[in-house]
Amino acid sequence: MEWRDQGVLLSVRKHGENSAIIEVFTAEHGRHAGVVRGASSRKMTPVLQPGAQLDVTWRARLEEHLGSYAVEPVQSRAAAVMGDRMALAGLNAVCGLLGFSLAEREPHPELYRTTIALLDLLGEASDWGNTYLAWEMALLRELGFGLDLTCCAVTGARDGLVYVSPQSGRAVSAKGAGEWASRLLPLPPCLLGEGPTSPQDLCDSLRTTGYFLEHRMAVSMGNKPLPQARRRLLDALARQPGSAANTI
Repeated sequence: MEWRDQGVLLSVRKHGENSAIIEVFTAEHGRHAGVVRGASSRKMTPVLQPGAQLDVTWRARLEEHLGSYAVEPVQSRAAAVMGDRMALAGLNAVCGLLGFSLAEREPHPELYRTTIALLDLLGEASDWGNTYLAWEMALLRELGFGLDLTCCAVTGARDGLVYVSPQSGRAVSAKGAGEWASRLLPLPPCLLGEGPTSPQDLCDSLRTTGYFLEHRMAVSMGNKPLPQARRRLLDALARQPGSAANTI
């Protein structure tokens, strides 16, 4: 068995003395693991950094085997984000969530394209927060936990949407919320793709997507805890000027 593709390196873990098992997210083969021989060499160590774009060739005797990778670097994203604490946190959150949530060897071509667009933006622009938020929404949608923010779940109105129901994942207007408002999740304009985004709005929006990542997606996977990389990103965002601490 053999195939060749490009993909994003998600994780690296030591395997024996000189090898490593890597996970790569590709458009055609999804999250796919394999062994890289000589991974601890001076040549390979700088290449095998999470977020790197790699040209990979996978080989195995049988399809169900772990197999081995031959890798060639295409783009190293580590250098672009290393001097930017926020961008590095974003990259680690993306890699962590993909490794956590995707079933092995299941292709997600649209999510792959969305991921590449986000990773290429990190380190090149300072206003990537909305793109990251849209990526988490896309991840939830891809895995069957997408939010319906088109109209109020109670009144059917398309205007004045300010909450999300934690039960249904649907939008709720202020009028429709009534006395239940305190039990609902925030729906800032940026979660609807509207208006300028303040640091607080971004934090509130990620609080909402985080609820569904934790209480829907993670529960469906045996209630495993979300990757710490996402928590670190949210903590960093909450410390930004204009964002109230401990809101997420």
